[in-house]
Amino acid sequence: MTTDARIRTGGRLLVDQLLAQGVERVACVPGESYLAALDALHDAAIEVLVCRAEGGAAMMAEAYGKLTGRPGICFVTRGPGATNACHGVHIAMQDSTPMILFVGQVDTAMREREAFQELDYRAVFGSMTKWTVEIDRPDRVPELVARAFRVAMQGRPGPVVVALPEDMLVATAEVVDAPFVAPARSWPAPEDLDALARLLAAARSPLVIVGGSGWDEVGVRGMAAFAERFRLPVATSFRRASLFPADHPNYAGELGIGPDSRLKARLAEADLVLLVGGRFSEMASGSYTLLDVPVPRQALVHVHPGAEELGRVYQAALSIQATPAAFARALDALAPAGEPAWAGTAEAAHAEYRAWTETPRILPGAFQYGAVIAWLRDRLPPDAILCNGAGNYAGWLHRHYRFRRFGTQLAPTSGSMGYGVPAAVMAKRQHPERIVVALAGDGCFLMNGQEFATAVQYGAAIVVIVVDNGQYGTIRMHQEREYPGRVVGTQLTNPDFAMQARAFGGHGERVARTEDFAPAFERALASGKPAILHCLLDPRAESHAKDFAPRRTASA
Repeated sequence: MTTDARIRTGGRLLVDQLLAQGVERVACVPGESYLAALDALHDAAIEVLVCRAEGGAAMMAEAYGKLTGRPGICFVTRGPGATNACHGVHIAMQDSTPMILFVGQVDTAMREREAFQELDYRAVFGSMTKWTVEIDRPDRVPELVARAFRVAMQGRPGPVVVALPEDMLVATAEVVDAPFVAPARSWPAPEDLDALARLLAAARSPLVIVGGSGWDEVGVRGMAAFAERFRLPVATSFRRASLFPADHPNYAGELGIGPDSRLKARLAEADLVLLVGGRFSEMASGSYTLLDVPVPRQALVHVHPGAEELGRVYQAALSIQATPAAFARALDALAPAGEPAWAGTAEAAHAEYRAWTETPRILPGAFQYGAVIAWLRDRLPPDAILCNGAGNYAGWLHRHYRFRRFGTQLAPTSGSMGYGVPAAVMAKRQHPERIVVALAGDGCFLMNGQEFATAVQYGAAIVVIVVDNGQYGTIRMHQEREYPGRVVGTQLTNPDFAMQARAFGGHGERVARTEDFAPAFERALASGKPAILHCLLDPRAESHAKDFAPRRTASA
């Protein structure tokens, strides 16, 4: 960072601000609209991950935000580049992930003429970002980039879009860099903790639910220590399982799609719910049925860093504006007065969770996907990072895998397909010493499977498990339930994904039987290359959460 003003182009100023903010790497698809910024990156100590499509690049940046708590950075060109990147921006918004998308823009002299690839980015991104801004003058680059970092991280974290007109990037200005942005964090007031203590003292059947973003390892440990002191059962919300260690005796399981009915019953029977960090939106709440809207039956304590989120859906008995990490640290001041009335419920909830996740259902076909997830659960070290997109295939992972460390689950709560592979590439670049596994259905994989080429280019030795049942399985399942005998638009014809991996320069194997998976996985790791294991799942194996239901169509 420079403390003295010096003359620089807008492109150089931009990259210098990224350096001042500690940016390690960026994802991009190059474009002529921001060539001056690319040129400035040439000499910068920032790794540039060149991706094959803007959707994948944006998802990589979003994954970086999840992994670090600092904004992930993505560069794309104007028009179609920007609209392709919407996928990652929407994930960042719904998942409350800090992220900044820098987008090329037409020359300022051409605006409002619908010039080549011109878009009004405030209009395009307005409903899916915290802030969208266009920088018209190079002297404002430090100011507005610093603000972008602050907006992305403070309160409820989320995405920011910054548009970069071509002429601004080549114009010059004499200006100093902005200082490093450390986001302001909100802490619970002493009276908030006193009120929480009174509610706990009066409770007979409390339940803690952790979710959202803004956590760190210290905060997760603090929440676990609080749960131990008060002997509280703790559940995680949808795709936030790594916020509480699954092997902890107070862990009660995940409230997501198809949760254990006993965990749902515990929530229904609770008289006090402590919701920390999350919004408890549609997927986690069972389509807003597990907590009544707007006033829950249970006394609700809602802790969230965004003031606008508190009371937006649920009217809580106690609302606390605080980041989850800060709140967890503040809990050190609380201790139970004696043996709690609910003693033993955490242990019982954990036993139910263990039973629910232990033994996978037997599926039709030679490849038992649940057994494979159970094998991975026992084989992978606690710091292994698992990534996935959306589809029924993810249900087996969420049910039978046990996340034991903070930051080991990368998955979109927005339910976006195509997320697993780009997220895994970023995770492996960020943590090259750790095992990184991406799981994808056949439909999910081909939405961003081209980023396997990015993995090969940068030596990111991820293992991609493609679960191929020849269909968009989730939609097929709903289709057969709602419109029996009328299957349309959900069947797929797939390539040989193992051969594709080898064609890209990686390791590829085809797995048709359960017993073939473990040795294939070990060979994939030993290869030192990005790898794809193409696993053939019987199309009748619809869900982790229900028994096999036979097809009702002759085509099956």
